[in-house]
Amino acid sequence: MKVNDALIEKLAHLSRLEFDESEKAGIKNDLQQMISFVEKLDELDLEGVEPLLHMSEEINVLRKDEVKGSISREEALKNAPLHDEQFFKVPKVIKK
Repeated sequence: MKVNDALIEKLAHLSRLEFDESEKAGIKNDLQQMISFVEKLDELDLEGVEPLLHMSEEINVLRKDEVKGSISREEALKNAPLHDEQFFKVPKVIKK
């Protein structure tokens, strides 16, 4: 894949960035090197290689969910610094 000025302009537009000409030249060079590195992977013979789904053969063992009792609303609100009869009260964080 060849990196040209049009591609750099498109990427800059999509990422909402602005570059001067010297920065574009550096980005163009860096991007071309990255693409060349990834294209080098096409030279590998992957015949018979299974796709890697996990880094190890270990299986994640999770416990079963068990329904257990919970505390009452009064108990939950007992240690709250600020509350009414039903809810926790917290400082407003969204300003209009």
